Amino acid sequence: MICLGMLVVNFHNQKNFYNHYSEHKSFKNNSTSQVTFRIREVLKPGNYYDKYIIDILKINDSIVTGKSLLNIEKDSLYAKLIVDEIFISYLDLKDLIHPLNPHQFDYKIYLDKQYIYHQSFIKNQELFKVKTSTKTLFGIANTIRQYINSKMESHSFKPDELAIINALLLGQRQDISKEIYESYTNAGAIHILAVSGLHVGIILLILSIVLKPIEYFKYGRPLKIVLLVIFLWAFALIAGLSASVTRAVTMFSIVAIAMNLKRPTNIYNTLAISMFVILLFKPLFLFDVGFQLSYLAVFTIVSIDPILYNLWKTKYWILDKLWHTLTITVSAQFGIIPISLYYFHQFPSLFFVSNIIIIPFLGLILGIGLLVILLTSINLLPNFLANFYGGIISKMNGIVGWVSSQESFLIKDIPFNILYVLTGYVLIIALVRLYKKQDYFSLKFFLISVLLVQAAMLYTKLNKPSNQLIIFHKSRSSLIGHITKNEMSVASNSDSLSASASTTKIIKSFTVKSHIKTIKKDTLKPFYILNNKKLLVIDSLGIYNTKLFKPDYVLLRKSPKINLNRLIDSLNLEQIIADGSNYKSYIERWKKICNKRKLPFHQTGEKGAYIIDY
Repeated sequence: MICLGMLVVNFHNQKNFYNHYSEHKSFKNNSTSQVTFRIREVLKPGNYYDKYIIDILKINDSIVTGKSLLNIEKDSLYAKLIVDEIFISYLDLKDLIHPLNPHQFDYKIYLDKQYIYHQSFIKNQELFKVKTSTKTLFGIANTIRQYINSKMESHSFKPDELAIINALLLGQRQDISKEIYESYTNAGAIHILAVSGLHVGIILLILSIVLKPIEYFKYGRPLKIVLLVIFLWAFALIAGLSASVTRAVTMFSIVAIAMNLKRPTNIYNTLAISMFVILLFKPLFLFDVGFQLSYLAVFTIVSIDPILYNLWKTKYWILDKLWHTLTITVSAQFGIIPISLYYFHQFPSLFFVSNIIIIPFLGLILGIGLLVILLTSINLLPNFLANFYGGIISKMNGIVGWVSSQESFLIKDIPFNILYVLTGYVLIIALVRLYKKQDYFSLKFFLISVLLVQAAMLYTKLNKPSNQLIIFHKSRSSLIGHITKNEMSVASNSDSLSASASTTKIIKSFTVKSHIKTIKKDTLKPFYILNNKKLLVIDSLGIYNTKLFKPDYVLLRKSPKINLNRLIDSLNLEQIIADGSNYKSYIERWKKICNKRKLPFHQTGEKGAYIIDY
């Protein structure tokens, strides 16, 4: 199995293909090349660029393969590109870079796991469109989605309603506004917008009911199985074949086959088989957050829900359904809380409210939604049904918005590292085992798991940064963090630390993942004495005195006009550092001087934040 895993991972690594674009001589020579490419996927746009994943077809006249990220400068005069369109342009394929500040989201690693290693930045005017009639599966799916959307837009759906319909039924979340997305996240209901097992299970149930009459014909049952699997995978294709959709459809395809063959099934085997099949074809899905959350949620629902559901019985049908919804929701949380805290560092304590209100009606919402899409596709959707369905979506958004507005119940900035994740799952497994089987081994396992959690907490506390000075990278600004004990003093040349969202994000990300509780605002100092190490800060005034103060490090900020050679001659320096507040021309000149003098030079815009431990 280990050898199979190694084989599959290497087999899918596109850099190992002999005709991958990175093997082309013009790419190796770092020269701008004429590239022919196809639009593969439209991503959520950024502040300044529309983003696309492209398939590279040719470099100059050589046929190549491989994916890349394309950033096109936003321009209201040009329409967005469409999946399967082919263009020719001169592209400079640049390496993706790691984040320049510690503990920030690493977009490079994220894209590496999708076999995307480079990106390009161009303008719309630099694109030359090529006529083509070739259609890929992604293009066909996009055409279907565009057709459905064009029909839906002719009705009175509001933009937010249409965006939620696209997410619920077509697996496309690019058009969801930031406010709506944050509302669902803060309310603990973001899984409702991600097409996953919950949605596919409901769709399978609806299809099974609709196709049931086929069973009465000769060979009806095998035909029903084939149709169910075809419809499920057609839905997965339209929804974009994301990790969660692929996982859910693979699992429910196996469930549908087993269910209709009237064979006994074991849900753990079904989950294991679906995981195995998916990872054979997409091995790096293992690192996809949605994939991890989906499987962990399903495993814990299967394991823990029967225990919680049997704690209380009622003869009233409505109460029973609400209770079961609550137990399923809580069971899923046991599976996803540790890994959610690790990735997102927040916990919506009112998650059960939004789930109890919405999930019982989700089947109805999806069922009506499928009917709406079917009727609008054939121009038979009556206005009253469109208005009714739009009203349901608006009510759902309103409920989620109300829950998310209860900020006192949203716990943010929770420090949680990988050790906490592992020991947390060991503790949950031990608790479940102890409840199911109250014997000596289970008790011993539980007590050992408690000790492991305590050991993880102690190890984390002992390994927290205690004495550090961090020179962060921030474009056109200086940002210095000084850690002493369990607090961090932050100095910036901005008038208000809270006024800069990017500054706050840099500091929050660092302090949360470093388990630092206290943040203080400070002012930039002309020098820092760090035990036996000294840092001299030279700003735009270029004034410094080295007679009484012999620094080990020099930080250049705000483009000071100094004679760097004279400074180097007068001091015995370990390092010269230039932050993001300097002009590029100054940095290049300083870099050449340091290279000539064989003195280490650290540019934060190239090498990232500089950390001094003392």
